[in-house]
Amino acid sequence: MTQSHPRISKAVIPAAGLGTRFLPATKATPKEMLPVVDKPAIQYVVEEAVSAGLSDVLMITGRNKRPLEDHFDRNYELEEALSRKGDSGRLARVQESSDLATMHYVRQGDPRGLGHAVLCAEPHVGDQPFAVLLGDDLIDPRDPLLSRMVEVQEREGGSVIALMEVDPAQIHMYGCAAVKPTGESDVVQVTDVVEKPDPAEAPSNLAIIGRYVLDPAIFAILRETAPGRGGEIQLTDAIQKLADAHEHGSADAGGGPVYGVVFKGRRYDTGDRGDYLRAIVRLACEREDLGPEFRSWLRSFVTEEM
Repeated sequence: MTQSHPRISKAVIPAAGLGTRFLPATKATPKEMLPVVDKPAIQYVVEEAVSAGLSDVLMITGRNKRPLEDHFDRNYELEEALSRKGDSGRLARVQESSDLATMHYVRQGDPRGLGHAVLCAEPHVGDQPFAVLLGDDLIDPRDPLLSRMVEVQEREGGSVIALMEVDPAQIHMYGCAAVKPTGESDVVQVTDVVEKPDPAEAPSNLAIIGRYVLDPAIFAILRETAPGRGGEIQLTDAIQKLADAHEHGSADAGGGPVYGVVFKGRRYDTGDRGDYLRAIVRLACEREDLGPEFRSWLRSFVTEEM
């Protein structure tokens, strides 16, 4: 019988990037605060963590990221103004972000890649499994990817990464996983990870997307992982070492196996300008309060432009 593993309660959200693809909008505004319809992108990510049962959120920030902290804090002056006006609807939306989760913040300092950002979380996470959510990937709340990953980790132990099938010609843009099947159609065991492989040499078309549930053994590996591509400490390098150690039965292997959950739901890439715009359009179209009128306008606009 598969043993039960400790309940996961902590999520880590790296948010120290400069957002250069969105300049000049991100010159003074963190890219994570760019709105997706009427909420900043980062709020969708925190809401996803909370929906998966993770009530303790650590955000890894850097310089010029103070608006992130302000957004998830109380704004008493604004709340009082809305209360005096009797605007209970907007008041509830303002208070929603500050009531979502217990928020913590640590600065990355010298940004040396995603692996380094995750390593900054070690004092807060300790020796318990934890989740990592990248803010550029928005997962539709109707497709609960993280909840499924947490379920697999708590049942099987080890680490779990999110995988998604992509066009083989595009696999060079992602970390790529070599896998073998398990008894579940949406779960595979990861035997190797290759960062941005040449399409001709890629072991599969399964790309790693921005959700991870990691065993704390990852920290020791990250401390020993040399900088890779771009002079950065790559999280995929550390995950590859976890998978390789388990696959080959290394005497000092720790952390257990690495599994992958193959995601077939809706994902929005807000790190790319075109995909960011498409995400806004899709989400606006599906909103009950905005969708009917917006879809009507969009159909007319597209007809006129063709």
